[in-house]
Amino acid sequence: MELRDIEIFLALAEELHFGRTAERLCVSPARVSQAIKKQERTIGAELFERTSRAVCLTAVGERLRDDLEVGYRQIQQAIATASAAGRGIGGVLKVGFSGAWCGNLVVKAADRFRTQHPHCDIQIAEMPLHDRYGAIRSGAVDLQLTELPVDEPDIINGPVVYSDRRALAVPAGHPLARQESVCLEDLASIPLITITGPPQYWLDAHLPHHTPAGRPISRGPVTIAWQEVLSLVATGKGACPTSIRSAQYYARPDLAYVPFRDAPPVEFGLSWPATGESATVQAFVQTVLATVDRDEGVPPAPGPAARPR
Repeated sequence: MELRDIEIFLALAEELHFGRTAERLCVSPARVSQAIKKQERTIGAELFERTSRAVCLTAVGERLRDDLEVGYRQIQQAIATASAAGRGIGGVLKVGFSGAWCGNLVVKAADRFRTQHPHCDIQIAEMPLHDRYGAIRSGAVDLQLTELPVDEPDIINGPVVYSDRRALAVPAGHPLARQESVCLEDLASIPLITITGPPQYWLDAHLPHHTPAGRPISRGPVTIAWQEVLSLVATGKGACPTSIRSAQYYARPDLAYVPFRDAPPVEFGLSWPATGESATVQAFVQTVLATVDRDEGVPPAPGPAARPR
């Protein structure tokens, strides 16, 4: 039995439909039927029961499926491993992230990547809020999934992975916490907690100094860590724009996350050094994109469900 015929048999055993099997394997239904008939002649027994309404495995077909699957997967893995080695995929890949949801995605993608490329080790680290690009420049990470924008001549912007509605983290007792949504003009009514360290263009994108109408936005305390930002907001020292996902991933009884109705989204994207665009990096980027569920963890907004009570 040829490898392609084994692939057709196992696909049909899973789909139990000739048309879907043909579509999945990019062949004609006649090719699927011919392959199965050939296998049945070789084995001397029917592998599938066919009616006008359904296709199902016979007892012989079930036994053959069970016996073939393990060996077929081993062959696939061996081919994938050899292909990865030929393309230079291997060694250690160090991946950074910011945001709990990005961390979850990177871990899931790493698990998937290790299965596809067992000779590659993935190391994961959270990026400090105050130093967005130090790790990528020093070689401490090869790739990172963090907030945009990134406008650095020595760093490549990869694909955007998440584009989330922007929200404002405010103290639970603040008048803005009782609103269904806020607008950018509301930022003139409460100080913004300031983060030290990121480049000015990044700060301007997330922590503006003026509203669209030109009203000044005052500054609250300065910090370098996200958990400190949340504590400062919770104790009434100010507010901080963030992704609406924070309402679930960083929920606290003393905080409220109120969605903006007129602010641009918060985007999280992949980036890597301009001198470090290796086959392993590109393969992991594709694995991240294949793994991401862009709606995962996003609470409904606007409305009370978006804010902890």
